[in-house]
Amino acid sequence: MSSSRLLSLLMLLQVHGRHTAAQLAAALEVSVRTVYRDVQALQQTGVPITAEPGPAGGFELVQGYRSGLTALTGPEAETLFLTGLHGPATDLGLGAQVRSARLKLEATLPAEFQQRAVRARRTFHLDPAGWYHQADDVPWLTAVAEAVRRGRRIRVGYRSWRHPEGMVRLLDPYGLVLKAGTWYLVAASTSASAAASTPRTYRISEISEVTPLDVPADVPGGFDLQAHWEEHVAGFLARLHPDLAELRLTLAGVALLQRLSVAAAPLLVDLVHDEDGWARTTVPVESGEAGVRLLLQLGPDAEVLAPVDLRSAIADRTRRMEALYRSGS
Repeated sequence: MSSSRLLSLLMLLQVHGRHTAAQLAAALEVSVRTVYRDVQALQQTGVPITAEPGPAGGFELVQGYRSGLTALTGPEAETLFLTGLHGPATDLGLGAQVRSARLKLEATLPAEFQQRAVRARRTFHLDPAGWYHQADDVPWLTAVAEAVRRGRRIRVGYRSWRHPEGMVRLLDPYGLVLKAGTWYLVAASTSASAAASTPRTYRISEISEVTPLDVPADVPGGFDLQAHWEEHVAGFLARLHPDLAELRLTLAGVALLQRLSVAAAPLLVDLVHDEDGWARTTVPVESGEAGVRLLLQLGPDAEVLAPVDLRSAIADRTRRMEALYRSGS
């Protein structure tokens, strides 16, 4: 039985109140049976946890009970300061508040922990933007972030590939996500259509104006931004690579495709190469021109075996390239 898990269970009840066994199991990544054993172990040590049966029931601490175990350990104090992302906080208009909070927190730590926290802050730096990528211009990020914090509906001007001229949307903002240096808003349109009420993703750099409204945002209770985003990313990758390509790859082709395609990379581990150095595998690819462009980057280190139309497209492109270079023009 893990003491750290028992402490985590206790902190969940102390900070967030009543939880069902299923909720605790999901948060702690254990089985419901393990939750019951852990609760019993805490009760045997004198922690006053009560159990309420029924659909609206769950476990909770006796009102007024505080564990006194909220003090930070050295490693916790050290790692806490790795979460202070100055760049994103500044983007959100919270740079000064983050600096102030960090200083106040440092002041509450014992001297030894202060040194460890400062060392962690000085020796680790997170730069979320990728190489060869210019940061988006996000003049409306602060206004959107303020609406998210206040839970207010917003009217936005938004450009998309379907509407490059722009359109106006009334949105209930659910939350903000920073993905590889790019800011996104997860929000639901207030349109009367059922499909529009489903949260969608809006790139902040494509917002042309924001008008906050004095109307509360209608955000479903219990909405989990992290879980929603993980599901969204998984679905996006599945939709992005709807086709399958059967390939022959050299060792160099395998290594290059692992770098070029996040969808193919997991399928390229431990491939068996024949005596000529080639291996066969099937990987997900984008449809049409996008798939052709990806596989052309592999050059002579890959051969497309199927589907026939993709193989023909690759062959046609290489013939045209050969003719171009042979012409000497």
